[in-house]
Amino acid sequence: MKYIILLGLICPFSIYTAEPKFRVEEIDAKVGVGYGVQLADMNGDKMKDIVLCDKDKIVWYQNPSWEKHQISGHLTKRDHVCVTARDLDGDGKAEIAVGGQWNIGESNDSRKSGAVFYLNPTVDRKGNWTPVKLPHEPSTHRMHWLRSGKGKFDLVVKPLYGPKGSDGKKGGSKVWAYHMPKDPTKKWERTLVSNFMKDSHNFHPIDWDRDGREEFLQAGLNGVYWFGRDKNGKWKYMQFSQNYAGEVRDGVTIKGKRFFAAIEPKHGTTVAVYLETRFQFWQRRVLDETLKDGHALAIADFLGTGGDQVVAGWRGMNTPGVPGVRLYVPQDNLYTKWKTYQLSGKETAVEDIKADDLNGDRKPEVVIACRQTHNLRILWNETK
Repeated sequence: MKYIILLGLICPFSIYTAEPKFRVEEIDAKVGVGYGVQLADMNGDKMKDIVLCDKDKIVWYQNPSWEKHQISGHLTKRDHVCVTARDLDGDGKAEIAVGGQWNIGESNDSRKSGAVFYLNPTVDRKGNWTPVKLPHEPSTHRMHWLRSGKGKFDLVVKPLYGPKGSDGKKGGSKVWAYHMPKDPTKKWERTLVSNFMKDSHNFHPIDWDRDGREEFLQAGLNGVYWFGRDKNGKWKYMQFSQNYAGEVRDGVTIKGKRFFAAIEPKHGTTVAVYLETRFQFWQRRVLDETLKDGHALAIADFLGTGGDQVVAGWRGMNTPGVPGVRLYVPQDNLYTKWKTYQLSGKETAVEDIKADDLNGDRKPEVVIACRQTHNLRILWNETK
């Protein structure tokens, strides 16, 4: 009898989910390259706006009219490549930082590759904001504002590659945390977070220990790593996976267990989830192996089940193919079985994806910034 009860406890139960329903709205059909997108309140009306890093400008689209506002022209000779937006001072309006001078072929000479700017807003937040140029590494690629304490934030910036050695191989990239002064036009001090991760395409902020200081997950050649601070503020790390990964996001199961998803390898074919077990060991499950140039992930509870689902997007560029977006939905409470839904196809060559509730109905929307298709779209979540 005891054996039968135990067996019943470990058997996964099915999760009832409604069929996903999303409505497409094209916000902009004349995007150069939608390198990066952020969702943040830009004007203090308590609604999430869309911030876009285009190749030669930084713009935001005002919710709900989606009126387009430009806050920066072309900051560097080469393309912009990333943007981060977050309210840092509690006034309800996001601050902006930008990465530019995108030069994938140069990882040694900072004069030819990479740039980091803080955009100092105008008084009325209209027109072009004043760029404050900060020190940088070559191949600047991704950035996030990370909470570093009560009312404090650091700008964490990650290059794609580290410098080439005498053998011609690219080494570990230097990830820096920039500390913003009271006057952002003055010198920004920096702390080195790490310098060993190779070919690292993306990273993602988290706060798993809920201590008010955010950590992050970083994907690279040697897998996914966790980075966080100890009590003295010193950065430490742990390796969570070993598969070459390009994208990473975290989520929570319906039972409250952590998981993270990755696209493997960089610009790859595979969507995998890693389920939390004991002692920070992670069980890998493959959801899809058919992506063409996988380039973006988002994780949220799109269907209102109490646990998160996964959205993945791909471009079909480096690996030629039809681009698209898919939603992966767990079918049991242990997240061992999944069902796939196609949300979008050839009309969305995905460069970046973000998810959040844009209309106050507590259902996360999917926002897609694109490359070859030169568009910006919202997939409105109308799931019942």
